Amino acid sequence: MSTSSPFYVTRRAALGLAANACALAALPAWAQSDRPLRVILPVGAGSGVDTIVRAAVPQLVKALGGQAVVIETLPGAGGITGASALAKAPADGLTIGVVSNNHVINPSVYKKIPYDTLADFTPVSVMGATPFVLVVNPAKVAATNVRELIALVKARPDGYNYASAGNGTVIHLAGEMFVDEAKVVIRHIPYKSTGAMVADLIGGQVEMGVVALPAAQAHLKSGALRAIGLCGKTRSPAAPDLATIAEQGLPNYEIEGWFAVVGPARLPADQVKRLHAAFTTAYSSAEVKEAMARQGNVIHPSTPDAAALYFRSEMTRYAALAKKAGISLD
Repeated sequence: MSTSSPFYVTRRAALGLAANACALAALPAWAQSDRPLRVILPVGAGSGVDTIVRAAVPQLVKALGGQAVVIETLPGAGGITGASALAKAPADGLTIGVVSNNHVINPSVYKKIPYDTLADFTPVSVMGATPFVLVVNPAKVAATNVRELIALVKARPDGYNYASAGNGTVIHLAGEMFVDEAKVVIRHIPYKSTGAMVADLIGGQVEMGVVALPAAQAHLKSGALRAIGLCGKTRSPAAPDLATIAEQGLPNYEIEGWFAVVGPARLPADQVKRLHAAFTTAYSSAEVKEAMARQGNVIHPSTPDAAALYFRSEMTRYAALAKKAGISLD
């Protein structure tokens, strides 16, 4: 079941009631259409990607010359439900999607998906990234850094659990990557959502887990959770004093959340160019950059060609990790 965004911006409202016929005539033909841009999000309302996209809608409307924007969340099956809808949409530039890591993870963890992750979509841009952080429950885990955490886990083999937001998700693979790099044994406990996972981390039902930094910051400040290290290659401007896991002795550990704009297969080049320009302009605006900085997100839009290469490399990397971890879902 889908939920449509209440943020439906009409062309008239976006351009202003005082806009005259000459001003309208100056707009490109696609901007004058009464048909909105439908943005499919294969995630639940209130998730990280949902928050990231909604923050940019007003500026995106401006960048599109006043074209309305409607957000439609289609969660389910790790993003497969929403991606399926996007793959079936007309390649007319009126329906696009914003996907995350799970888009390229799914082919490696699900036995069958109803589309080809590469062939059935047109890359527009990898827009940016969200840092992940490895956290522990401070009442259950005395460790304050990676070295101490590894020592604790090795002293009690199979005595600790780590949480994820679901089997086969990027958070699950982030946990498996830590287990593999640290050469430790930690049991995986999957949850149905990030909210449920974080609640049990705070409650002590599970000892540790990887969480998006924006979702963890308030709990880190309150002391409900303790950060062990950032999961990306570099430190985050939102938490400059927090060292990365790579800095702390696991140099090959690197994983972060990312979000990308994609269209259906065979999206015409002029539409790719139009959408790339609009999203880049929107996310480069002062208002959106400030909102992203508050959330801890980093914006660095890629070209469509670079996005296509990135999808392939990420798919290969995750496939190897999923195989090593033995993750296979129906």
